[in-house]
Amino acid sequence: MSTQHGNSDTKPPSGSGSRLYDLLCAEQPYWNRPSDADSTPWNFRESWKSSGAKGRLEKLLKESGNGVCADCGTPDPKWVSLTLGVFICIKCSGVHRSLGVHISKVLSVKLDEWTDEQVDVLVNLGGNNVANNKYEALIPENLKKPSPDSSNEERADFIRRKYEMLQFFDGNKHDPHSPQRTLSSSSQGSLSNLFGQDKRQYEKQPTRHRIGQKFRNSWGRRDSDHHKSVRKSNSLAGMVEFIGMIKVNVVKGTNLAVRDMVTSDPYVMLTLGQQSVKTRVIKNNLNPVWNESLMLSIPDSIPPLKVIVYDKDTFSHDDFMGEAEIDIQPLVAAAKAHERSEIQESMQLGKWVASKDNTLEKDGIITVTDGKVKQDISLRLQKVERGVLEIELECVPLTQ
Repeated sequence: MSTQHGNSDTKPPSGSGSRLYDLLCAEQPYWNRPSDADSTPWNFRESWKSSGAKGRLEKLLKESGNGVCADCGTPDPKWVSLTLGVFICIKCSGVHRSLGVHISKVLSVKLDEWTDEQVDVLVNLGGNNVANNKYEALIPENLKKPSPDSSNEERADFIRRKYEMLQFFDGNKHDPHSPQRTLSSSSQGSLSNLFGQDKRQYEKQPTRHRIGQKFRNSWGRRDSDHHKSVRKSNSLAGMVEFIGMIKVNVVKGTNLAVRDMVTSDPYVMLTLGQQSVKTRVIKNNLNPVWNESLMLSIPDSIPPLKVIVYDKDTFSHDDFMGEAEIDIQPLVAAAKAHERSEIQESMQLGKWVASKDNTLEKDGIITVTDGKVKQDISLRLQKVERGVLEIELECVPLTQ
């Protein structure tokens, strides 16, 4: 896809904006400067109120064992595996995502909205110490756990052996892939409801999990090929070094294509490198409003973000409803530059210029608002007769 990128003005802005302009023009902006960590707007160290789900979550983080990553010991973990009940760092969270949500469903402590029901699940699972007593009960004496400085290959190997292959698990306790068995009856219902809701959102019926890794030039997809690609890509995903996260809010679709008799049941698939996530299905709607946020890790190579819309079918393969690609490198470059700056005010950093050579419906403006670097994008779907998709992107650094 051909793209054009440019700043909002033809000459460098004056004042504080000029400092940011110079940073954006630098040849080698970098992602994180530890010495500047506490002085940049990217360091979101706001204090939470000590009430509600977030307040309870903060208290859990202060309990013994939860102040470091359950898998590598990195201090101050910002991510949680809701299914396993462990607090983990952002680097280990990337490996957990590659395991699949049936093993590890990953949420952000700060970026996701938490419910009391979700916090109840964490409380009943017991936290890092309880989980490690089960999943690391049989670690050989000559095997070292990963450290905060370990490579991604070392993390991926250990985490897969720990949670997927269960090589260190004490089998006399319970089935580790059924965490409900360790909970009270009320919490068993909570966990079942949480994941039951997710499944109902994503699928019309409990059939096969059709997550496509590549677009095939037809409306249908072969499930056998798909499952092979998922297993292969998940294995590779755990080996990739990440430089940050991208939060993708799929806002809405407009005038989407008809794939059933007079309507469609659309959902959106997002793919970044070897990772894929999807929205819930909205039934019988050609103008669906998802307003659903999904998280993906940004690989060091920064591939394009691929967006594909499908129509969910119950008795046949899901139908293709259009695709597009988003070049996220300008957004990442703006986030890197902003992290290095001392600018506090909201401002426009640049834009992805709409043209007949790309899929933009209008210019994709990159802004900084409340210390967050974002980009609003309106995409004309390709290889389909019609349809526009609106998406909001936010770049999240590894410090989160």
